Amino acid sequence: MDKKEELIKAEEKNMRRLRFVVDLTQAVLMQSDLTLQESLKLIENTKKVALNLFPDKEFVYDLVYTPRFRRIMEERFTIPGTFSGRN
Repeated sequence: MDKKEELIKAEEKNMRRLRFVVDLTQAVLMQSDLTLQESLKLIENTKKVALNLFPDKEFVYDLVYTPRFRRIMEERFTIPGTFSGRN
């Protein structure tokens, strides 16, 4: 296997890890009784994992995952200025 193939395989492995962590975070946020602080900490830790896997891609994380987590948080918690939430 040449260097290019190794890099591609490593990136694919990192993508699978990131997808797993994000999906797990989403499931925990939607299905658990975490407090607002616990939920925010979970999202923060997920971002740290993403940036460890892809250090130069914070803008992609913010573009793709931040809105997803924000929607979940708005559904779960009453965010000031919104009428949504169940807590």
